[in-house]
Amino acid sequence: MSGSAIDTLFPHHVGHYIGLDVHDTPGYSRSNLLREGHCITIEPGIYVPNDERWPAHFRGMGIRIEDSICIQEDSPLVLTTEAVKEVVDIEALRD
Repeated sequence: MSGSAIDTLFPHHVGHYIGLDVHDTPGYSRSNLLREGHCITIEPGIYVPNDERWPAHFRGMGIRIEDSICIQEDSPLVLTTEAVKEVVDIEALRD
């Protein structure tokens, strides 16, 4: 996939730090190593524009799955383990 397509379909970063406010560290360098006590999101997303460059059945579609994670000494602590991620579970929330 070309860089242009990636920039179009995936226009943001994979996640961000979280703290007292959702986006409270916008200037924090992404090259810094994560340390114990840091809390981040992991939220990949893809957004397909509604135009002829893309297959018709994908046009205008977008999806994003997010987890919030805190770094601990031995392993990450996933704060969003109860968040639904399977299609059937997401659709059930709409009903």
